[in-house]
Amino acid sequence: MQTASTRQDRAGAEFRRMMKLIAIAGVVMTAGALWYLSLFGPITAHMAVATIAGVFLSVLLGCGLFAAAFFSDKSGHDEQVTNATRGGASTDDQSFR
Repeated sequence: MQTASTRQDRAGAEFRRMMKLIAIAGVVMTAGALWYLSLFGPITAHMAVATIAGVFLSVLLGCGLFAAAFFSDKSGHDEQVTNATRGGASTDDQSFR
């Protein structure tokens, strides 16, 4: 059985690896979007900045939130909250009866 510290360390290492892959995917998607826009005419500075910010940040935010949810589950944080909620809910339910 894994200790909580080992579990959190492994989850943290996997989260960092996932964020690196997500950042690479964001760069690739941004380059693809800029290439696609270049097919229709010249790219202005404003268009490039807006595309880079919009595409890269959207990919990073969307994928990063999923990665954070997986990290929370794998590190045991969700289990701690569930156990705390169950303990508090049982005493609250008895007070209403």
